[in-house]
Amino acid sequence: MTRLSASLLAAALLLSLTACGGAPSEPEPVSPPVTEEALAPAPVPENPPEPTPEKLAAAELDSLLSSMTLEEKVGQLFFVRCPAENAVSDAADYHLGGYILFGRDFQDTAGAWLTEDQFITSIRSYQDAASIPLLIGVDEEGGTVVRASRNPNLFPHGKCSSPQQLLKNQQTQGDIFAEDAWEKNSRLLTLGINVNLAPVADMSTVPSDFIYDRTLGRDARDTADYVTSVVTAMEACGIGSVLKHFPGYGNNVDTHTGIAVDSRPLETFQTADFLPFRAGIQAGGKTTAVLVSHNIMECVDNTLPASLSPAVHKVLREELGFDGVVMTDDLAMDAVAAYAKDGAVAVMALQAGNDLVVTTDYRAQIPKVLEALENGTLTEASIDEACRRVLAWKQALGLLETAS
Repeated sequence: MTRLSASLLAAALLLSLTACGGAPSEPEPVSPPVTEEALAPAPVPENPPEPTPEKLAAAELDSLLSSMTLEEKVGQLFFVRCPAENAVSDAADYHLGGYILFGRDFQDTAGAWLTEDQFITSIRSYQDAASIPLLIGVDEEGGTVVRASRNPNLFPHGKCSSPQQLLKNQQTQGDIFAEDAWEKNSRLLTLGINVNLAPVADMSTVPSDFIYDRTLGRDARDTADYVTSVVTAMEACGIGSVLKHFPGYGNNVDTHTGIAVDSRPLETFQTADFLPFRAGIQAGGKTTAVLVSHNIMECVDNTLPASLSPAVHKVLREELGFDGVVMTDDLAMDAVAAYAKDGAVAVMALQAGNDLVVTTDYRAQIPKVLEALENGTLTEASIDEACRRVLAWKQALGLLETAS
């Protein structure tokens, strides 16, 4: 038999075996050996990270805001002069954001100075009536503008000094402005006052200027240092500060009695007047607000007072980067009376970008704001934004801890 024949015979035998037995089967899979790791229990997921204080604070604000009616939100935007009558009932009925106290609020109906207990009791009655704790404010600048320290029962050492008086009487090398601010504002807090509408951040070096006596009387850099000291001390003791009067009063006339037109170029504000406001904003953080004057700032808006001007508010928000509460000067002043259609000056103030309306005329102005919301002049979103800032300021001052 040849090799070829033998090969053919072998191939034939292989084919016959394949046909009879079918294709060879796949081998059975072999399970991997069981290891100690496989028998170990599954790892327990780690606890999720605790929410940060910032997130908790934001959640508290969101919850409070979502629970409020539109009337309550609007009321929170009014920081009003404390009325001579019905202060307790109005705090509840109008859902007011706060009261600003003037001289008469430190006296009884006969004109006698209230004792400390009498004053604290009156403030407590306002707070007890409010569903959301009130801002209780006062202009305690020192010098020519004082309210609480006129009452010898509350400030037995006499009226608070102005910054210029403090400089004149300084006898030590310490920070006299910080020391004075701490002592004065700590005292206000014990009385139930949680906002001092101070310091004056205006810069003036000319004694004939209307605002001069209320200022440090020095240049912008010295004024900025002064504002930093005062606001830092106020923030440390837990009282709200209010930088005023943005964009800087300059040498303008008194806006209580008429229009003040500021014709200075923008560069003057940027290199001088804005500096103390920047310093105060950086020093005060969440406890600082800014009050906008009624001066017409021609280089930004030659038509409207700053308090009613969206363009001026844009400068404050964008150029100075301020994201806290912005409030008007008193809207009852003659300088703004002629600008409001149908007297709805509070509507214009909110449209401009203010969060708080300072006025004596809240009983008329709150209904006008609600009417503007109904007819679409104002949006609920804008009210929510302003109200959230007001609530955040109250939160930063520790006022919402007792809120329900």
